[in-house]
Amino acid sequence: MSQFENVTIIKKANVYYDGKVTSRSILFQDGSKKTLGILMPGQYDFGTDEKEIMEILDGELLVKLPGQEVWSEIKGGQSFEVPAKSRFQMDVKKISDYCCSYIQNS
Repeated sequence: MSQFENVTIIKKANVYYDGKVTSRSILFQDGSKKTLGILMPGQYDFGTDEKEIMEILDGELLVKLPGQEVWSEIKGGQSFEVPAKSRFQMDVKKISDYCCSYIQNS
């Protein structure tokens, strides 16, 4: 899906790591939420409340997911899932454009 329709966009940016990671929240009519953002090169550690699906639209990074000992390479057009209530690390190699979907428990 290259565009979203009938959504509410929160104007205030989510800013992390001194502006090296930024995003905007998008709220859908069904109550679901996504963020669209940019990751600048660097190393980052994030925690999750809900399950997340991170779709990398463009760029290149390494990710270490919970319970994994090795880093996985992710490039534009690929995605990865992060369990709820967990932490994951990213080592961003090239500026990366992403869409994060938050999966609510049913």
